[in-house]
Amino acid sequence: MKQYAFEQQNAALWSRYETLTKDLNSNKSSLNALQRYELPALYRRICQHYAIAQQRHYSLHLINQLHQQVLAGHQLLYEHKVSWLWRMLSFIWVGFPNQIRRHWKVFWLATLLFYLPAFAFGIACYFDSEMIYQIMPDHSVADMEYMYDPGNDNVGRKAERQADTDIMMFGYYIFNNISIGFRAYALGILLGIGTIFNMIYNGLFVGGVAGHLSQLGFTQTFWPFVSGHSAFELTAICICGAAGLCLARAIVAPGRRRRIDALRIAGIDSIQMVIGAALMLVIAAFIEAFWSSSNLLPIPVKYTVGAFFWLIVLLYLWRAGRNLEDGASDGD
Repeated sequence: MKQYAFEQQNAALWSRYETLTKDLNSNKSSLNALQRYELPALYRRICQHYAIAQQRHYSLHLINQLHQQVLAGHQLLYEHKVSWLWRMLSFIWVGFPNQIRRHWKVFWLATLLFYLPAFAFGIACYFDSEMIYQIMPDHSVADMEYMYDPGNDNVGRKAERQADTDIMMFGYYIFNNISIGFRAYALGILLGIGTIFNMIYNGLFVGGVAGHLSQLGFTQTFWPFVSGHSAFELTAICICGAAGLCLARAIVAPGRRRRIDALRIAGIDSIQMVIGAALMLVIAAFIEAFWSSSNLLPIPVKYTVGAFFWLIVLLYLWRAGRNLEDGASDGD
């Protein structure tokens, strides 16, 4: 792209960024939350434009101008007065969902690798009570049946964890959920084969348990229990799988980059996806420990809240931060 076309294409963004940095320097207290969220997103774009201008050997005047803008943003973002809370909120509201949308192809691939086996095997286990034993040993099946037996006082807990408090279960769920997600991510380094196997197996496991327990008639215990936290937990596992596939793609198909450079870039993107997914898994663990396990809540209420959580997660991944980081390049 010629320099003139580059300047014309990004002039509005540069002007907005310059105005915002001046406003922040002159009167920080008058800015609203939206403007504070906007700066990190624009700063990343300016850094990208600065690197492009250097790479394409644009005029020294333009390079210096972008360099000054980068310095202005850097001082504002990293000065001592800027709270870490704003950076965290910026990541949650802008960085994380935009990262998922940038890598939407691998996200949907990971989602299909999980849900297609889940639905297929769930139906098979519903119509054939012996099918579940193809992927689970007898004692694991017995544990699942005990956990969701209507006669169980603490639905969702194994026999050895019946005496555990909700707080203890919260810690247990965090460890269990994040370990599943991290394995799906880390196995991507094995050319993606490990991540693909992990996603398919987890799909078979979840679908098989759902189909088997439904066939036994445990629908009044199993489905109300999982409805509350499933939106956060299952979506986060798919995101971790997508992060693993990002690593695999950098190794298998690095494009014009050297593999080590492609892997470095993929590592930065994918670790942000995993951090965001870990936050979702913590939310899922909290809901599972303190909401899903409650016997005091009516089943229709649990279903309603579960549907609401699914709506929130889908809207968040689809819309959150779009107005602050529009025009981001497609990472796929």
